[in-house]
Amino acid sequence: MESKITHLDKQGNPTMVDVSAKQVTHRTATAQSIVALPPEVLQLLADGELQSKKGAVFQTAIIAGIMAAKKTGDLIPLCHPLGMDNCMINISLNEEDEVVINCTASITAKTGIEMEALVGASVAALTVYDMCKALSHDIVIKETKLISKTGGKRDFKRT
Repeated sequence: MESKITHLDKQGNPTMVDVSAKQVTHRTATAQSIVALPPEVLQLLADGELQSKKGAVFQTAIIAGIMAAKKTGDLIPLCHPLGMDNCMINISLNEEDEVVINCTASITAKTGIEMEALVGASVAALTVYDMCKALSHDIVIKETKLISKTGGKRDFKRT
């Protein structure tokens, strides 16, 4: 199977992918970022929320993630600017007391929405870091990954 980079033309120059011949379908994508907080930050967790001098950390991260997902076409070169139908961010703690950020975006369009979900989860994680860094710089954004996508040529679900 030959690998093909989609953002290069026949001459190897950067190009936006031409989606004009694609069918409009309903597309969804969920991405996840995980943030490890040190104990001195975790001890400030109350009722599922961290409070900082800048305000409620998780609520601010949700807003930042949604705002970033909406701007993905401005942030990622050659990424199509999309008008999302929806974007939801959920923040919780896992069994290791890590912050788990899930961003799910959806659209009915000719191109997918994975980048919007990935950007939303990433910026929400960066916002958690920014709002907590005064407490500790021992915060680690461990990973950001695509969890699932539907619509388009093929669906994907991480197992």
